[in-house]
Amino acid sequence: MSGKSFSSLMPPRFPMKVRNGSIEIQTVDITVQDYFKSKQVELTMSYLPCLDVGKPKRPNYLPIEVATLLLFRSTFDNLCHMVSLQRYTKALSSQQRAMLVEKSRQKPQERMRVVTDAVKSNMYDDDPILSSCGIEIEKQLTRVDVRVLSAPTVVVGNSDDCIPNTGRWNYNNKRLLDPVKIERWAIVNFSAHCDMSRISRELINCGRSKGIFIERPHTLVDEDSQSRRCSPVERVEKMFEKVKTSLPGPPEFLLCVLPQRKNCDIYGPWKKKNLHEMGIVTQCIAPSNRMNDQYFTNVLLKINAKLGGMNSKLALEHRQMIPVVTQIPTLILGMDVSHGSPGRADIPSIAAVCLVLSCVTCIERRLVFTLLFIYLCAVS
Repeated sequence: MSGKSFSSLMPPRFPMKVRNGSIEIQTVDITVQDYFKSKQVELTMSYLPCLDVGKPKRPNYLPIEVATLLLFRSTFDNLCHMVSLQRYTKALSSQQRAMLVEKSRQKPQERMRVVTDAVKSNMYDDDPILSSCGIEIEKQLTRVDVRVLSAPTVVVGNSDDCIPNTGRWNYNNKRLLDPVKIERWAIVNFSAHCDMSRISRELINCGRSKGIFIERPHTLVDEDSQSRRCSPVERVEKMFEKVKTSLPGPPEFLLCVLPQRKNCDIYGPWKKKNLHEMGIVTQCIAPSNRMNDQYFTNVLLKINAKLGGMNSKLALEHRQMIPVVTQIPTLILGMDVSHGSPGRADIPSIAAVCLVLSCVTCIERRLVFTLLFIYLCAVS
């Protein structure tokens, strides 16, 4: 739906081509109510506005009572019906995206079973068209010879090797390669049931075991109970006002405790407020029963990287064994652009650039940033 008409059914008119006689076609202006009346549908609520389900330059007016009947699946199928298996091009909600990922994720054995069962149930051997064309479909998957690559080893603090196990690099009992020091930080709490003192204590203890020196948080800011009834944007604004009054200056880091783990409406406004408007690094977590040492280790890996630290290096990189890159100062750029979903012209496209400068000196680094800035200004 793109809008609604500003008055009742009578004023919205649109041109419609009708056949006058046997061959001649003429265009006449007709109201929405008259159109539905020509389809043997009597509308009883002509005083209500119409829903505009078309495009800005090509409106398509639908009476509200028709839309209501469609919504509640009434016996109105002879007038309007939805064609199944249509491609949906508009933006999905956060809950819909989570459901899509959940339904799309399949283990290899399950995916193999679904494919082989589909081949057997479709009975392609009995299809006369395929048989006449000489097409045969195997019921078993094709076997190919492959080579399994060994997982890369990474180097962490104290030049220790971290060897992956079952596809994971475990940083328990490991120190980070280049840990940061966190002095000015705070915890904000949007969750009603959360022990922030315990979270602070566990995070500090886990950080010190990884080489990250973390001071005690300057303050613990709880959300007012009255603010929980407000919209997500209003809740973020009010929380940020409390943070500014509680701190003597801008913090270098904020830990945000969200009220729920998935599909939280506060996440987007909070990230936009901190990163886009204020330039403050933030990390969001959600209260869970599994907040153990492994959980805080994973959180600290994100925090250390966001604050400019380095968690690990490839063993090949650490031992100067990568061809060309380790011999000549090399700049590696990554670029991407994100466009708004179809129909959302109000959302601008966002371009992002990241770069690796580990082999570049300070003077060369300034030159690279200057050239990159000139390039982005030229193409924007």
